[in-house]
Amino acid sequence: MKRSEINRALREMEDMIRKCGFPLPPFCGFTPEDWQKLGHEYDEIRDNLLGWDITDYGLGRFDQVGFSLITLRNGNVKMPGKYTKTYAEKLLYLKEGQTAPMHFHWSKMEDIINRGGGNVLIRVYNSTEDGEFADSEVTVHCDGRTFAAPAGAQIRLRPGESMTVHPYLYHDFEAEAGPVLLGEVSMCNDDENDNRFYAPIGRFPTIEEDEPPYRLLCTEYPKALAIK
Repeated sequence: MKRSEINRALREMEDMIRKCGFPLPPFCGFTPEDWQKLGHEYDEIRDNLLGWDITDYGLGRFDQVGFSLITLRNGNVKMPGKYTKTYAEKLLYLKEGQTAPMHFHWSKMEDIINRGGGNVLIRVYNSTEDGEFADSEVTVHCDGRTFAAPAGAQIRLRPGESMTVHPYLYHDFEAEAGPVLLGEVSMCNDDENDNRFYAPIGRFPTIEEDEPPYRLLCTEYPKALAIK
């Protein structure tokens, strides 16, 4: 992705967040220049990859496959003694026409919440032992209601509605009837080891630097300023 595309996507997400009235923590407003001055008091952000993120899954088709997101809080499975949170929270922004590919999590349970905008459609399959789609009914949990859905059904979440996604439940999602701001409340997030995509794909984009960054992505923070 070009840096200009990333900058535009982050500004669009910021605008959507303002429209939905969801205030962000201060670190989401830090500029690249701010990050050059910050010390070890912000190591939790660096170590746990909090902040802005973009994924095109390495496919280079961000407007069709991918989305923008912010990790607001997270623990760290590699450093549980230092970071003891067992939970995480994210915001995800999808434009109409964007999708997230089919995947499940080995360990993480999560709630996907429609925070505002259009609808989100979540397609669901149980997984077989060998990682294929099972041809079996899926037990769906939405806002205190439990019901059965056919394999491959799309669950529609309107603003304010949510769905619980259990481990080994294949799911994808797409925006419907306009852009959508999603919340994700989950167990500790581990993107390196806990994502099982049905079709093997990447995670982070290759960036072409055609303009300065508007915000640093969570993978781009400089090392902490040394204490003198």
